[in-house]
Amino acid sequence: MASTQIQTSSYSCSSSSRVNAAIHVPKLPKISFSVSKTPALKTKLVIKELNGFTDTITPIEKKVTTTSIYQDALMESTSSKATIQLYAILEAVADRIEMHNNIGEQRDNWNTLLLNSTNMITLTATTMAGIAASTSGGAGAADSLLPLKLSSALLFSAATGLSLVMSKIQPSQLAEEQRNATRLFKQLKTQIETRLALRNPTQEDVKDAMDKVLALDKAYPLPLLGKMLEKFPSKYEPAVWWTSKKRNNKLSDRKVLQKSKKVNGWSEELEMEMREVIEVVKNKDFEDYERLGNLVLKINKILAISGPLLTGIAAVGSSFVGNGSWAAIVPVMAGASAAAVNAFEHGGQVGMVFEMYRYCGGFFKLFENSIEATLEEKDLEKRENGELFQMMVALQVR
Repeated sequence: MASTQIQTSSYSCSSSSRVNAAIHVPKLPKISFSVSKTPALKTKLVIKELNGFTDTITPIEKKVTTTSIYQDALMESTSSKATIQLYAILEAVADRIEMHNNIGEQRDNWNTLLLNSTNMITLTATTMAGIAASTSGGAGAADSLLPLKLSSALLFSAATGLSLVMSKIQPSQLAEEQRNATRLFKQLKTQIETRLALRNPTQEDVKDAMDKVLALDKAYPLPLLGKMLEKFPSKYEPAVWWTSKKRNNKLSDRKVLQKSKKVNGWSEELEMEMREVIEVVKNKDFEDYERLGNLVLKINKILAISGPLLTGIAAVGSSFVGNGSWAAIVPVMAGASAAAVNAFEHGGQVGMVFEMYRYCGGFFKLFENSIEATLEEKDLEKRENGELFQMMVALQVR
């Protein structure tokens, strides 16, 4: 027991000494480290440089910048929308070119086929009437004449119907209308492509192109029934396929032109020259086409009435063949004359000539209107460049 107590006491003494040693460790001296604040300052400066414009722009400037960016984005969006719309119109114009071209070829074929059919029927009926007249004096002639007289009358009646249809629709004139429409739609297609190539289009460009398409559709319709143009108007009228534009003419915007000084390519001499061109177009070119158009219109009316009238007379006269020499002469002469009239009217394409004069009259009318509208624009900066306009006028009147 004594030994155990000694060990325990010695262990407790050593333990207490160890604890005290751990507790009473001498304190180390304080060492102060001076940490430089340069990296933090540099980082802050870099951030300020990266976002410097946000520190220097005032709230009003921020608002103006945001508005400008928004307006630029809106203008870009509007321009993109106008471009898409203009490309859609371009596709429609290309489709119309193909349609008018195909229908023009079809109606030209109508003119050839109907003319050949009408003249073949008319000449066949005339031959039958002549044969019936030459065999009318023999025995039993009444029985042999009946089939010839009946066939001749039926053929003359069919020729009368075909001649009426041709006189009404004038297939040669219809074909010329489609050729003119094809030409004008090709011009519009070129104008749209040029506009897309030179600058970004606007909604005004889209509206202008759409108006031109609708004006051409109205001037040269595709369907025959209901919308066909009047083939025999009371007087000659030029074709109209353009839209009229209203210009803002303010006297305050007028710039005084001088002979030696040019403003946007315009000078006083050039204006006087353009006004002289208008007078020449009015007093010479347009009057010539108006006079010739009225003359061709009268000739076409006479021929359109004469053809069906002559075949109708021949159809009635063929039923009296065998009742005398005069009764035989009437259908033969009327049938031959009807064939000649049809050949001259539709083979000579008198309707096409009249439509050509209508187009030429419309061209000079548009030419006159475009020059007058340009000269009426008082603000010279808004006009088309004078030298370019002069070149275009010179090319058109050649």
